[in-house]
Amino acid sequence: MSSAARVLLVSLLLVLTVAPSASAADGWSLAPSGGSRPSFYAEGAPGAVLQDTVSVINRSGRAVTVRLSGTGVPVVFADGRVRVPARTRADVPFTVSGRDDRTGTIVARDRDGRTATVPVRLRVGGPALSALTVEHVAVRGDRITYDLVNRGTTALVPRLAVHADGFFGQVLDRAPRTLPVRLPPGRRLRLTEPWPDRPALDSVDVRLTVTAAGGAHDSAGASAGFVPWGAVAGAAGTVTAGAALLLVRRRRRRKADGEALESPRTEVELTGAVM
Repeated sequence: MSSAARVLLVSLLLVLTVAPSASAADGWSLAPSGGSRPSFYAEGAPGAVLQDTVSVINRSGRAVTVRLSGTGVPVVFADGRVRVPARTRADVPFTVSGRDDRTGTIVARDRDGRTATVPVRLRVGGPALSALTVEHVAVRGDRITYDLVNRGTTALVPRLAVHADGFFGQVLDRAPRTLPVRLPPGRRLRLTEPWPDRPALDSVDVRLTVTAAGGAHDSAGASAGFVPWGAVAGAAGTVTAGAALLLVRRRRRRKADGEALESPRTEVELTGAVM
């Protein structure tokens, strides 16, 4: 076991009465280190990194190897794979951090698939901050795409208003409405706003405005041009065909006029040849 992992092996000869633990079959268990805690509880300011230690206790007569992981909470272990000799205990430091209150578990799994878990509860204190941004606004065909980012410390349910002005005036005005999403702190979410009745021919400026409880507010925009390329291609084809027809007609006229002028000279030449 690497020294960087800082995993401590302690003889169980004197620690068989260690804290209550979650047991797996075949004589090993999992428990919070240092005392009789039934679970982990961590409290701190938003974004703070909190530290604790979990113990893998092997009461059996053979070594056991387990892998550690976390569910529901962001846990980083000093060593995610631990080999515990017979009748010893491995103490594994870990860190946990978050921006909001969470509950989850620390899970240990051995090679045979047996597992043991310990509950984890993370509580985030400090002042609540409501902050929200709208980013990467773009018009793509008949839809508007954008990102919402929660920059604060509380979960948000955002409201969205959409406005667009074209060359001849307003072309879209949607009143603020609550979006069917809940955005946790620190999360980014990509969303799409449908626009099926967009202009066929126009240059528009689109602006999205988002708000949420606690005073969160932001707006961002994008520009786009709409051109009916099918109609343009059809018109261009019509113009091209018309120009080609006109050119053919002109060439036919010139040929006919040339033949009319050359006929008398041909007769004179033939008459001269007969004489």
